[in-house]
Amino acid sequence: MNIAWDEVTRNNWDLFHKDHGGSLQQSWAYGRALQTLKVRILRAAILDGTNLAGIAQFMVRRLAGYIALASCSRGPLWHPQLPAADRARALRALKRTLPLRPLRVALISPDAPASQQVDQETANLWRVMTGYSTVMLDLRKPLAQLRGDLEGKWRNRLVKAENEAPFTARVEPNLPECLRLLERETQQRSEKKFHGLPTAFVQAYIDAATSREQGFAVAWAQARKETSAAMLFLVHGSGATYHVGWSDEAGRKANAHNLLLWRGIEYLKKLGIERLDLGGVNTRDLPGISRFKLGAGGQPLTLAGTYF
Repeated sequence: MNIAWDEVTRNNWDLFHKDHGGSLQQSWAYGRALQTLKVRILRAAILDGTNLAGIAQFMVRRLAGYIALASCSRGPLWHPQLPAADRARALRALKRTLPLRPLRVALISPDAPASQQVDQETANLWRVMTGYSTVMLDLRKPLAQLRGDLEGKWRNRLVKAENEAPFTARVEPNLPECLRLLERETQQRSEKKFHGLPTAFVQAYIDAATSREQGFAVAWAQARKETSAAMLFLVHGSGATYHVGWSDEAGRKANAHNLLLWRGIEYLKKLGIERLDLGGVNTRDLPGISRFKLGAGGQPLTLAGTYF
């Protein structure tokens, strides 16, 4: 296995990422957006002879001013036919050839749950963090099946919103609505004391996408030109990821987010998206949000963890 650093073209990266269902964190646009925010990005092409066998995007930051920490989040993305033994060799080669000066640390966080294959891939690495948990929706299923997979109470709230909500729901790559949502996200982060990627990341991600449609979609509920709730989805290849959401009291009472998520599912399916990642779940610290995501009928997924 050979590693080529920062030589792969965006077109080849995007094609491989789309064909093999890459995560948001391994998309070219994600890395480009972080570069706009002054984060160093390293991209590796993993080659089996002349064939592209995998891609790995690392985000680099400095610790204590002199230690370089390079993190491959939810990656590398592998060709599905690449054997575990070859993946293990590639991981060793990535760590060995990482183009950073000494005093460097490379972390790998596979985009897969714990399994015998992941154990074989990471046989020579140490697990240093437990895995991230999310909920994944398979949008290749027919809409009727997706609706049938909804938890009963969740579906009842959706039906009530469809029949009684005092607003209309729309989904499209609407930049003004996106920016308004980000303003509200900034406010609720301040009020509720939580953190996330800078809201400026979203504008940078949209600018880095090949088109608005291939970058994002906003679902929002509106009555008399007043928005009561909104959700933002980031599109990446054949997948999409729920990023942020907001609702006022009227939106919460009318179950707006149930309706918006369902409308988002319909829209993304029409766009040809195959997977929707609903983002992190934490039933201890965020029980309400976690129940909402789990009730949407997806597959709970806990990734294998982070390895050094």
